[in-house]
Amino acid sequence: MLKLLRYITGILLFVGCTSIPKERSLPLEQVPPVQAGFSEQRLALADSLINRYMRDRQLPGGVFLVARHGKIVYYKSFGYRSLNFWEEYQNDDIFRIASMTKAVTTVGIMQLYEQGKLGLDDPVHRYILPFKSIGVLDTFNPADSSFTTVAPKTPITIRHLLTHTSGIVYGDFESNEIRAIYQKLDLLGVGLSHSSWTTEQFIDKLAQVPLAFHPGDRYNYGLNVDVLGRVIEVVSGLSLRDYFQQHLFDPLGMVDTHFYLPEEKHSRLVPVYAQTDDGTVMKQDDGLVQLIDYPKRKDRGHYAGGGGLSSTAMDYARFIQALVNDGEYNGHRILGRKTIELMTADQFVALNKKGAGISQIPGSTFCLGFGLITDEANGLNSKSPGTYEWGGYFSTKFFIDPEEDLIFVGMTQINPFKHGEFYDRLTAVIYGAIED
Repeated sequence: MLKLLRYITGILLFVGCTSIPKERSLPLEQVPPVQAGFSEQRLALADSLINRYMRDRQLPGGVFLVARHGKIVYYKSFGYRSLNFWEEYQNDDIFRIASMTKAVTTVGIMQLYEQGKLGLDDPVHRYILPFKSIGVLDTFNPADSSFTTVAPKTPITIRHLLTHTSGIVYGDFESNEIRAIYQKLDLLGVGLSHSSWTTEQFIDKLAQVPLAFHPGDRYNYGLNVDVLGRVIEVVSGLSLRDYFQQHLFDPLGMVDTHFYLPEEKHSRLVPVYAQTDDGTVMKQDDGLVQLIDYPKRKDRGHYAGGGGLSSTAMDYARFIQALVNDGEYNGHRILGRKTIELMTADQFVALNKKGAGISQIPGSTFCLGFGLITDEANGLNSKSPGTYEWGGYFSTKFFIDPEEDLIFVGMTQINPFKHGEFYDRLTAVIYGAIED
């Protein structure tokens, strides 16, 4: 009997230690919701919610995708791409994902990290020399936007850039002397594309702007990940476009994700809408349309690692499914499991204690490249601790919940979006439909 127990124990240990292909690492496929632990009836409440927002002209429509255990349980398009209701949204429509580009660039950096090609605490000037002489703003003359600087207490590191603690900001979102300096150097409105600069030219120009604060002092959302895009170029020897294509898009089958769309795909790029003061949807004016149609520009070598990509809901789902799969999708590995554990660990424990993190809400924090929910936020909403997420300027959204093995992609195009509670309510519906 003892020998039998030992034999059974040995078999169990062998099975537990043997690498068995996970069903969820196969290509995403659509199944009835019940096959992934959802109530079909309760998940259909998402239709009602989306339709209500469209009926009240608070949302133009869009494409929304939910997958669990590698199975798509919800993948639908709603609404119209035109206010005269003649052209419906399609599942394969292409959206400007803006800051959802940051997650892709972050993964590119972490690939180079796990290959030993860079360190998280390396000074960025090791890769981009102009940052060696960057200073922190000291004095400012409003008459001509001239300024003086002091030396930073510590150099900007790769980790600072990944966590938006470098002192580099978005000049467009500032209302003080920093914005004036960005304007003087022609650096406003460059977070998505540029008509003539290459990535290298843009980042070298950015290195001329003083830091808003000493690196590591606090969180402030900025052009940090654009700098990381240039780091990828320097370390890999490839343009950011080619690096993404070879190391992420091709392996994951992301056939519709681009910095600049091929001409044959221009018609699939959806329009961007705005909202009036009362929150109703309206089409953007023609002047702004020229600005936001950057994905149709000619490719001149400027690849905004912090905001330049356009994509489809399915393409982006493939990308984040690889992350919830511990780095693997359809037989292709883009990151190691331990690297993802590092990437999704809270980086703001110390900053949060002194109120200098991303949020004053306990448990709403930041990891490397993503917003993060920790145990302290349990009960804030339905998402599990460990969920990491981000969104884009034109109101796209994604989240990854490893505990539930769940991903979500929401694609719409509206800015400003005066009904940000929409995504909170849609998330509540999704989690409320989980039955197992």
